[in-house]
Amino acid sequence: MLAEARQFFAARNVLEIETPVLCSPGITDPHIENIGVEMHDGMRWLRTSPEYHMKRLLAAGSGDIYQIAKVFRGGESGRLHQPEFTMIEWYRHDFDLKAIAQETCELIMTLSNQASHPVSATEHISYQDAFLRASGVDPFTASAQELCEATLRFSPTFDQAGEQKADSIQDRRIWIDLLAGTTVYPSLTGNKLWVIDRFPADQAMLARLDPDDSRVAERFEVILDGVELANGFRELRDPAEQAERFAQDSKRRAQDGAQEMLPDSKLLAALEAGLPDCAGVAVGLDRLVLATNRLPELAATISFIPGR
Repeated sequence: MLAEARQFFAARNVLEIETPVLCSPGITDPHIENIGVEMHDGMRWLRTSPEYHMKRLLAAGSGDIYQIAKVFRGGESGRLHQPEFTMIEWYRHDFDLKAIAQETCELIMTLSNQASHPVSATEHISYQDAFLRASGVDPFTASAQELCEATLRFSPTFDQAGEQKADSIQDRRIWIDLLAGTTVYPSLTGNKLWVIDRFPADQAMLARLDPDDSRVAERFEVILDGVELANGFRELRDPAEQAERFAQDSKRRAQDGAQEMLPDSKLLAALEAGLPDCAGVAVGLDRLVLATNRLPELAATISFIPGR
Protein backbone atom coordinates (compact mmCIF):
# COMPACT_ATOMS: atom_id res chain seq x y z
CA MET A 1 0.00 0.00 0.00
CA LEU A 2 2.86 2.40 0.75
CA ALA A 3 4.34 1.74 -2.69
CA GLU A 4 0.93 2.22 -4.34
CA ALA A 5 0.40 5.50 -2.47
CA ARG A 6 3.72 6.89 -3.67
CA GLN A 7 2.97 5.87 -7.27
CA PHE A 8 -0.49 7.47 -6.98
CA PHE A 9 0.94 10.87 -6.04
CA ALA A 10 3.91 10.66 -8.41
CA ALA A 11 1.51 10.15 -11.31
CA ARG A 12 -0.23 13.40 -10.28
CA ASN A 13 3.00 15.39 -9.78
CA VAL A 14 2.39 15.80 -6.05
CA LEU A 15 5.71 16.22 -4.23
CA GLU A 16 6.58 14.02 -1.25
CA ILE A 17 7.95 16.04 1.68
CA GLU A 18 8.88 15.60 5.34
CA THR A 19 8.17 17.89 8.28
CA PRO A 20 9.24 17.77 11.96
CA VAL A 21 7.95 15.09 14.32
CA LEU A 22 8.90 17.19 17.37
CA CYS A 23 6.95 20.44 17.32
CA SER A 24 6.65 23.65 19.28
CA PRO A 25 3.97 24.61 20.11
CA GLY A 26 1.46 21.75 20.24
CA ILE A 27 -2.18 21.68 19.10
CA THR A 28 -4.89 23.79 20.76
CA ASP A 29 -7.78 21.51 19.70
CA PRO A 30 -9.54 20.67 23.00
CA HIS A 31 -10.47 17.19 21.73
CA ILE A 32 -6.85 16.15 21.11
CA GLU A 33 -4.34 15.27 23.83
CA ASN A 34 -0.79 16.28 22.96
CA ILE A 35 2.11 13.99 23.96
CA GLY A 36 5.00 16.00 25.41
CA VAL A 37 8.73 15.35 25.24
CA GLU A 38 10.91 17.20 27.74
CA MET A 39 14.08 18.56 26.13
CA HIS A 40 17.08 20.32 27.63
CA ASP A 41 15.77 23.67 26.34
CA GLY A 42 12.09 23.16 27.09
CA MET A 43 9.06 21.10 26.12
CA ARG A 44 8.40 19.79 22.62
CA TRP A 45 5.31 17.97 21.39
CA LEU A 46 4.99 14.94 19.16
CA ARG A 47 2.97 16.02 16.16
CA THR A 48 -0.71 15.10 16.11
CA SER A 49 -0.76 15.91 12.40
CA PRO A 50 1.73 17.42 9.92
CA GLU A 51 -0.91 19.97 8.90
CA TYR A 52 0.55 23.17 10.31
CA HIS A 53 4.03 22.65 8.89
CA MET A 54 2.63 21.59 5.53
CA LYS A 55 0.57 24.78 5.35
CA ARG A 56 3.70 26.79 6.05
CA LEU A 57 5.33 25.08 3.06
CA LEU A 58 2.27 25.82 0.92
CA ALA A 59 2.44 29.50 1.89
CA ALA A 60 6.13 29.49 0.96
CA GLY A 61 5.29 28.30 -2.57
CA SER A 62 5.85 24.54 -2.38
CA GLY A 63 3.10 23.58 -4.81
CA ASP A 64 1.08 20.40 -4.31
CA ILE A 65 2.58 18.25 -1.54
CA TYR A 66 1.94 15.04 0.37
CA GLN A 67 3.43 13.21 3.32
CA ILE A 68 3.19 9.72 4.80
CA ALA A 69 3.63 10.56 8.46
CA LYS A 70 3.74 8.93 11.86
CA VAL A 71 1.52 10.95 14.21
CA PHE A 72 0.84 10.73 17.94
CA ARG A 73 -2.17 11.42 20.17
CA GLY A 74 -2.47 10.79 23.87
CA GLY A 75 -5.46 9.19 25.55
CA GLU A 76 -6.39 7.23 22.42
CA SER A 77 -6.42 3.46 22.68
CA GLY A 78 -9.09 1.01 21.57
CA ARG A 79 -10.43 -0.92 18.61
CA LEU A 80 -10.04 2.05 16.27
CA HIS A 81 -7.37 4.05 18.12
CA GLN A 82 -3.68 3.82 18.94
CA PRO A 83 -1.43 6.54 20.38
CA GLU A 84 0.87 6.19 17.34
CA PHE A 85 -0.51 5.72 13.83
CA THR A 86 0.21 6.46 10.16
CA MET A 87 -1.43 9.31 8.29
CA ILE A 88 -1.33 10.15 4.58
CA GLU A 89 -1.92 13.89 4.22
CA TRP A 90 -1.88 15.98 1.06
CA TYR A 91 -2.83 19.40 -0.33
CA ARG A 92 -3.99 20.37 -3.81
CA HIS A 93 -4.10 23.89 -5.24
CA ASP A 94 -7.39 25.15 -6.67
CA PHE A 95 -9.32 21.98 -5.75
CA ASP A 96 -12.87 22.43 -4.55
CA LEU A 97 -14.39 20.03 -2.02
CA LYS A 98 -15.86 17.78 -4.70
CA ALA A 99 -12.50 17.38 -6.44
CA ILE A 100 -10.53 16.57 -3.28
CA ALA A 101 -13.21 14.13 -2.09
CA GLN A 102 -13.13 12.36 -5.45
CA GLU A 103 -9.33 12.09 -5.35
CA THR A 104 -9.50 10.76 -1.80
CA CYS A 105 -11.87 8.00 -2.89
CA GLU A 106 -9.59 7.21 -5.83
CA LEU A 107 -6.61 6.81 -3.47
CA ILE A 108 -8.54 4.59 -1.06
CA MET A 109 -9.81 2.42 -3.91
CA THR A 110 -6.32 2.12 -5.37
CA LEU A 111 -4.81 1.06 -2.06
CA SER A 112 -7.69 -1.33 -1.36
CA ASN A 113 -6.67 -3.37 -4.41
CA GLN A 114 -3.83 -4.67 -2.22
CA ALA A 115 -6.32 -5.82 0.42
CA SER A 116 -8.58 -8.85 0.79
CA HIS A 117 -11.77 -6.78 0.28
CA PRO A 118 -11.24 -4.12 -2.42
CA VAL A 119 -13.77 -1.32 -2.63
CA SER A 120 -14.94 0.33 -5.85
CA ALA A 121 -18.29 2.03 -5.11
CA THR A 122 -19.14 5.37 -3.52
CA GLU A 123 -22.26 7.02 -2.14
CA HIS A 124 -22.70 10.63 -1.08
CA ILE A 125 -24.79 11.83 1.84
CA SER A 126 -24.95 15.15 3.66
CA TYR A 127 -24.01 15.33 7.34
CA GLN A 128 -27.54 16.44 8.17
CA ASP A 129 -29.18 13.59 6.25
CA ALA A 130 -26.86 11.02 7.82
CA PHE A 131 -27.83 12.18 11.32
CA LEU A 132 -31.55 12.36 10.56
CA ARG A 133 -31.56 8.90 9.01
CA ALA A 134 -29.66 7.25 11.86
CA SER A 135 -31.02 9.12 14.89
CA GLY A 136 -33.77 11.53 13.88
CA VAL A 137 -31.67 14.38 15.28
CA ASP A 138 -30.80 17.48 13.24
CA PRO A 139 -27.13 18.35 13.97
CA PHE A 140 -27.69 21.94 12.86
CA THR A 141 -30.41 22.73 15.38
CA ALA A 142 -30.18 20.19 18.23
CA SER A 143 -29.05 21.40 21.64
CA ALA A 144 -26.35 19.69 23.71
CA GLN A 145 -29.12 18.16 25.83
CA GLU A 146 -30.97 16.76 22.82
CA LEU A 147 -27.75 15.31 21.41
CA CYS A 148 -26.94 13.81 24.81
CA GLU A 149 -30.34 12.16 25.08
CA ALA A 150 -30.04 10.74 21.55
CA THR A 151 -26.57 9.35 22.26
CA LEU A 152 -27.76 7.58 25.38
CA ARG A 153 -30.94 6.36 23.66
CA PHE A 154 -29.24 4.88 20.60
CA SER A 155 -26.02 3.67 22.23
CA PRO A 156 -26.71 1.04 24.91
CA THR A 157 -23.01 0.14 24.89
CA PHE A 158 -22.07 3.69 25.90
CA ASP A 159 -20.47 2.77 29.24
CA GLN A 160 -21.27 4.37 32.57
CA ALA A 161 -17.88 6.02 32.92
CA GLY A 162 -18.23 7.61 29.50
CA GLU A 163 -21.76 8.73 30.34
CA GLN A 164 -20.66 10.35 33.58
CA LYS A 165 -17.80 12.15 31.86
CA ALA A 166 -19.96 13.34 28.98
CA ASP A 167 -22.76 14.42 31.33
CA SER A 168 -20.52 17.21 32.61
CA ILE A 169 -19.91 18.59 29.12
CA GLN A 170 -22.11 21.39 27.84
CA ASP A 171 -20.29 21.77 24.53
CA ARG A 172 -22.66 20.47 21.84
CA ARG A 173 -19.69 19.67 19.61
CA ILE A 174 -18.67 16.91 22.02
CA TRP A 175 -22.13 15.34 21.86
CA ILE A 176 -22.22 15.60 18.05
CA ASP A 177 -18.93 13.68 17.92
CA LEU A 178 -20.22 11.06 20.37
CA LEU A 179 -23.50 10.57 18.50
CA ALA A 180 -21.64 10.37 15.20
CA GLY A 181 -19.16 7.82 16.50
CA THR A 182 -21.66 5.61 18.34
CA THR A 183 -24.70 5.78 16.07
CA VAL A 184 -24.38 7.70 12.79
CA TYR A 185 -21.13 6.37 11.35
CA PRO A 186 -21.84 2.74 12.34
CA SER A 187 -25.03 3.00 10.26
CA LEU A 188 -23.02 3.70 7.09
CA THR A 189 -22.26 0.11 6.19
CA GLY A 190 -21.58 -2.02 3.15
CA ASN A 191 -18.56 -2.41 0.91
CA LYS A 192 -18.66 1.15 -0.41
CA LEU A 193 -17.19 4.53 0.49
CA TRP A 194 -19.65 6.94 2.08
CA VAL A 195 -18.71 10.57 1.44
CA ILE A 196 -20.25 12.87 4.05
CA ASP A 197 -20.20 16.63 3.44
CA ARG A 198 -21.89 19.89 4.46
CA PHE A 199 -20.84 19.79 8.10
CA PRO A 200 -22.27 22.31 10.60
CA ALA A 201 -20.12 25.42 11.05
CA ASP A 202 -19.23 24.47 14.64
CA GLN A 203 -17.66 21.28 13.23
CA ALA A 204 -15.46 23.23 10.80
CA MET A 205 -12.13 22.51 12.53
CA LEU A 206 -9.63 24.12 10.08
CA ALA A 207 -12.04 24.27 7.13
CA ARG A 208 -13.42 27.47 5.72
CA LEU A 209 -17.14 28.21 5.88
CA ASP A 210 -19.23 28.00 2.74
CA PRO A 211 -19.30 31.55 1.32
CA ASP A 212 -22.90 30.97 0.21
CA ASP A 213 -24.10 29.54 3.55
CA SER A 214 -22.18 30.41 6.72
CA ARG A 215 -24.00 27.64 8.63
CA VAL A 216 -22.05 25.07 6.61
CA ALA A 217 -18.35 24.17 6.76
CA GLU A 218 -16.53 23.04 3.62
CA ARG A 219 -15.46 19.77 5.20
CA PHE A 220 -15.99 16.12 4.26
CA GLU A 221 -15.25 12.68 5.66
CA VAL A 222 -15.06 9.25 4.05
CA ILE A 223 -16.54 6.25 5.90
CA LEU A 224 -16.13 2.58 5.04
CA ASP A 225 -18.33 0.04 6.84
CA GLY A 226 -18.82 2.40 9.78
CA VAL A 227 -15.13 3.36 10.09
CA GLU A 228 -13.93 6.92 9.41
CA LEU A 229 -10.98 6.76 7.00
CA ALA A 230 -10.51 10.37 5.84
CA ASN A 231 -11.16 13.93 6.94
CA GLY A 232 -10.74 16.77 4.44
CA PHE A 233 -11.19 20.53 4.16
CA ARG A 234 -11.34 23.41 1.77
CA GLU A 235 -8.68 25.14 3.80
CA LEU A 236 -9.28 28.22 5.93
CA ARG A 237 -7.06 31.08 4.69
CA ASP A 238 -8.21 33.95 6.91
CA PRO A 239 -5.64 34.60 9.69
CA ALA A 240 -8.13 36.58 11.82
CA GLU A 241 -10.67 33.75 11.71
CA GLN A 242 -7.95 31.21 12.49
CA ALA A 243 -6.78 33.28 15.47
CA GLU A 244 -10.36 33.43 16.74
CA ARG A 245 -10.72 29.65 16.45
CA PHE A 246 -7.46 29.21 18.37
CA ALA A 247 -8.84 31.51 21.08
CA GLN A 248 -12.06 29.49 21.31
CA ASP A 249 -10.02 26.28 21.56
CA SER A 250 -7.98 27.75 24.41
CA LYS A 251 -11.15 28.81 26.21
CA ARG A 252 -12.61 25.29 25.95
CA ARG A 253 -9.35 23.74 27.14
CA ALA A 254 -9.44 26.00 30.20
CA GLN A 255 -13.09 25.11 30.90
CA ASP A 256 -12.27 21.40 30.68
CA GLY A 257 -9.19 21.70 32.90
CA ALA A 258 -6.92 20.59 30.05
CA GLN A 259 -3.31 21.69 29.72
CA GLU A 260 -2.88 25.12 28.19
CA MET A 261 -1.49 25.03 24.63
CA LEU A 262 -0.29 28.18 22.92
CA PRO A 263 -1.61 29.01 19.44
CA ASP A 264 0.83 28.38 16.60
CA SER A 265 2.05 31.89 15.76
CA LYS A 266 4.07 30.62 12.77
CA LEU A 267 0.94 29.16 11.18
CA LEU A 268 -0.84 32.49 11.66
CA ALA A 269 2.15 34.26 10.09
CA ALA A 270 1.97 31.90 7.12
CA LEU A 271 -1.72 32.71 6.68
CA GLU A 272 -0.86 36.42 6.88
CA ALA A 273 1.75 35.91 4.16
CA GLY A 274 -0.86 34.20 2.02
CA LEU A 275 -2.00 30.58 1.89
CA PRO A 276 -2.95 29.65 -1.68
CA ASP A 277 -6.49 28.51 -2.44
CA CYS A 278 -6.25 24.80 -1.69
CA ALA A 279 -7.93 21.74 -0.27
CA GLY A 280 -6.33 19.15 1.96
CA VAL A 281 -7.14 15.76 3.41
CA ALA A 282 -5.74 13.22 5.85
CA VAL A 283 -6.29 9.46 5.46
CA GLY A 284 -5.65 7.08 8.34
CA LEU A 285 -3.61 4.33 6.68
CA ASP A 286 -3.93 1.90 9.60
CA ARG A 287 -7.72 2.23 9.54
CA LEU A 288 -7.74 1.75 5.79
CA VAL A 289 -5.80 -1.50 6.23
CA LEU A 290 -8.23 -2.57 8.98
CA ALA A 291 -11.40 -1.81 7.03
CA THR A 292 -10.31 -3.28 3.69
CA ASN A 293 -9.00 -6.48 5.28
CA ARG A 294 -11.90 -6.90 7.75
CA LEU A 295 -9.51 -6.96 10.72
CA PRO A 296 -10.90 -6.91 14.29
CA GLU A 297 -8.88 -4.01 15.70
CA LEU A 298 -6.31 -1.38 14.75
CA ALA A 299 -3.57 -3.19 16.67
CA ALA A 300 -3.82 -6.01 14.08
CA THR A 301 -2.50 -3.62 11.40
CA ILE A 302 0.65 -2.64 13.32
CA SER A 303 3.81 -4.77 13.53
CA PHE A 304 4.90 -3.43 16.92
CA ILE A 305 2.72 -1.54 19.38
CA PRO A 306 3.60 -0.24 22.87
CA GLY A 307 3.53 -2.93 25.52
CA ARG A 308 3.52 -5.91 23.12
